[in-house]
Amino acid sequence: MVPFLRILGIETSCDETAAAVVERDAEGHSKVLSDVVLSQLDEHSAYGGVVPEIAARAHVEALDELIEEALARANVSLAEVDAIAATSGPGLIGGLLVGLMTGKAIARAAGKPLYAVNHLEGHALTARLTDGLSFPYLMLLVSGGHTQLILVRGVGQYERWGTTIDDALGEAFDKTAKLLGLPYPGGPAVERMARDGNPDRFNFPRPLVGEARLDFSFSGLKTAVRQAAQEIAPLSDQDVADICASFQKAISRTLKDRIGRGLQRFKTEFPVTGEKPALVVAGGVAANLELRGTLQALCDKNGFRFIAPPLSLCTDNAVMIAWAGLERMATGVQPDTLDVQPRSRWPLDSKAETLIGFGKRGAKA
Repeated sequence: MVPFLRILGIETSCDETAAAVVERDAEGHSKVLSDVVLSQLDEHSAYGGVVPEIAARAHVEALDELIEEALARANVSLAEVDAIAATSGPGLIGGLLVGLMTGKAIARAAGKPLYAVNHLEGHALTARLTDGLSFPYLMLLVSGGHTQLILVRGVGQYERWGTTIDDALGEAFDKTAKLLGLPYPGGPAVERMARDGNPDRFNFPRPLVGEARLDFSFSGLKTAVRQAAQEIAPLSDQDVADICASFQKAISRTLKDRIGRGLQRFKTEFPVTGEKPALVVAGGVAANLELRGTLQALCDKNGFRFIAPPLSLCTDNAVMIAWAGLERMATGVQPDTLDVQPRSRWPLDSKAETLIGFGKRGAKA
């Protein structure tokens, strides 16, 4: 039987500095003892996106105090922690270096094992923490850097069924918002404007809809939005709202087709014999309520459970990093050595064909 375990998690892959302490008992039940996140939104908003150098510097300035706060809130000392888990990739290399080097230092000083965690694996396993989900299940990862449909077979066992061939969905939201003069981050701003817009005013394209492959494409949709905005410029507030609503509708219809085909494939490969199969949505874009509603209705129609973790666990956080470390410990995965290096590119499915870039840093997706 797997013993009781407690782990300190560290997350610094982008523009949130985070630390958390999480427990896992012998039956696999979890308890979040602390969850501390410091957003850098104010530092980056003036630039319309994340500035890597500013992000790395902010991590350096804040991380030590956040770790102390996480331990204090959990009412535990380092001696009472069984291991350290730190994000090792993918992400901005400067931020990854800060978090991983801090994790190494703590592990060495306290004599604790170190787990260098794939940030995407943290997202993939969060539903097991929040909902006790059993393997296998499907995960839709939608964030600023990734849009992927992944089969989660088990800890460390991932099969990519679909990915973006150009822009990530979160990137499309951010660039659309910037084009329309909306504040950063773009996703929440577009969603707010769309509530007062007419989703039928603009007939934007639904990329790859109808194709058997399960990949995504958002570059053409983004171009169509720019062209529509240029044709009716200068834009009134109602024009912006209508463009946002029409943009979201095109996204929803695209996801309905892409994910619907994925659900059918899952049912073919894993015939239902007991509990309902599940679709998990993760990543920052998972906070969009319209997209959640589309996916919920799609799952209801196809006999799937729809699982969306709490919004605080959809965006970057250290709870999911700690939990991923606990899952690896519980399955007997050996800890990493202290010479482990951060990876700005680190796909979950290393065997999947590279669609949008491969270089010295490895496959992008």
